[in-house]
Amino acid sequence: MSDTLLFTIIIAVLLLQFAIETFLNYLNASRFGDTIPDELSDVYDNEAYRKSQDYKRHNYRFGLVSSFFSLLLTIGFLVFGGFEWADQLAIGISTNPIWRALSFFGIILLGSDLISTPFSLYQTFVIEEKFGFNKTTPGLFILDKLKGWLVMIILGGGLLALIIWFYNWAGSSFWLYAWGLIAVFSIFINLFYSRLIVPIFNKQTPLEEGSLYKKIKAYAQKTGFELRHIFVIDGSKRSTKANAYFSGFGREKRVTLFDTLLSDLEEEEIVAVLAHEVGHYKRHHVLVNLVVSILLTGLTLYLLSLFINNPDLSLAIGVSQPSFHAGLIGFGILYSPISELTGLVMNYFSRKFEYQADNFARNTYGAAPLITSLKKLSKNSLSNLTPHPTYVFVHYSHPPLINRILNLKA
Repeated sequence: MSDTLLFTIIIAVLLLQFAIETFLNYLNASRFGDTIPDELSDVYDNEAYRKSQDYKRHNYRFGLVSSFFSLLLTIGFLVFGGFEWADQLAIGISTNPIWRALSFFGIILLGSDLISTPFSLYQTFVIEEKFGFNKTTPGLFILDKLKGWLVMIILGGGLLALIIWFYNWAGSSFWLYAWGLIAVFSIFINLFYSRLIVPIFNKQTPLEEGSLYKKIKAYAQKTGFELRHIFVIDGSKRSTKANAYFSGFGREKRVTLFDTLLSDLEEEEIVAVLAHEVGHYKRHHVLVNLVVSILLTGLTLYLLSLFINNPDLSLAIGVSQPSFHAGLIGFGILYSPISELTGLVMNYFSRKFEYQADNFARNTYGAAPLITSLKKLSKNSLSNLTPHPTYVFVHYSHPPLINRILNLKA
């Protein structure tokens, strides 16, 4: 297959993805004004519902502009030799294949991030600010950027350097070593993400002993869930939106509650949310997701090993000298339709897992407090209560609120 044909396929993939995504967003936007189901009639009053519709429309229009700009930028980079320019700059820094690749991706990612920063600023300080969600200061925004770059350089750069080293050392069998490396890294991050990565961006403090602490401990003991770590994270320094999540496994498992969650919900509702998170652990969702992710990574790396040595893969993105890092860009774009399909499957099972976790919370604690907590969280984040089913099928990792409530009441 010639590099010209591959180039044409790459452009076609980008255009097709944009068209499908734009159509899905249009379908979803067409449901913004639908009548709210009776089961959700108490979530919004008339004023709050109008505010939620306005919020959704703002994000919809902003999404159209930003995605169209991203498409033009990517195609322009391909057509006008942007990758060749970045590669020549990287060669000027070092001809060593590892340092050249790191420089190449560093130039592209830094440039992309700088170009996209105005969109991030608008999203945070205009849209989120207008609707009362933003708590991020300009200083914190910049600090988060710098910290994000640092983490990317250390973790992303380190992984990429080792993968390229495996490629130069093991040839076409490099994917096995790379797969083993990423598998170990994934397990490590799952275990220690909250301990090592989260503190870089947020402050975590143990939940103070008191009424809520006692209720959580009593519930954990009742369900046979050994819970050593309950932390509160200062999510309020960036947004008013609330959340909770479960991370780790074994002795490193912990539940993290956003401080906004503690202020938005009653204690019974917070325990119900925690019961849902415990349900994920008891139903082995954390482990299943980790195993599936590692298997999909292995599949991706194996397919990469079949094509990475084809010089046309590099030449298709406009570089003059075939290389591993240029081939990686071409492969990434060509592989994206497969990634979309696996994403559909992952989202399907993720929604199933959410139902299972809801059922666990209902059976071990109660449906009523979980229902009221879900309604409050949806109201406070101006969630879309009438999403289009097709959009849900493609993008939602959680079932829509109406489906979850009907399931809890079943």
